Amino acid sequence: TVPPSPFRMTPAQVMEAVASLPGQQRLHDATRAVHCAALWNGRITFAREDVGRHNALDKLVGAMVRSGTSVQGAVVLTSRVSIDMVQKVAMLGAPMIIAVSAPTADAVALADTAGITLIALARPDRFEAFTHTDRISETAHVG
Repeated sequence: TVPPSPFRMTPAQVMEAVASLPGQQRLHDATRAVHCAALWNGRITFAREDVGRHNALDKLVGAMVRSGTSVQGAVVLTSRVSIDMVQKVAMLGAPMIIAVSAPTADAVALADTAGITLIALARPDRFEAFTHTDRISETAHVG
């Protein structure tokens, strides 16, 4: 379970987080064949790419742990969300996942149990919130 967090995002910030990913994807720009996992807490502070979505998330987690960075932010993914990806984010302690593709039913169930806000099918102009929607509000608290 993720510890209680004051982290909140406005709907506009959720869409901004998704819209800011392309500028962080140099390898994707060159190959069109990789995924990205990033941390957004008012801006993208870390972004890692890999051909495997799980590897991109593992690289992000490793970079954050090595740097001692606070996990008060949203993990932003260019992939679908499976249960094992939610497990990794829960172990990291991040309160929110934003993904551009759909989550599995098991991922939604685990995010709910773990206290993680799960947003998916996210685009620069829309998104769907699946769990713990109280972290999406008109008043933001990031960083």
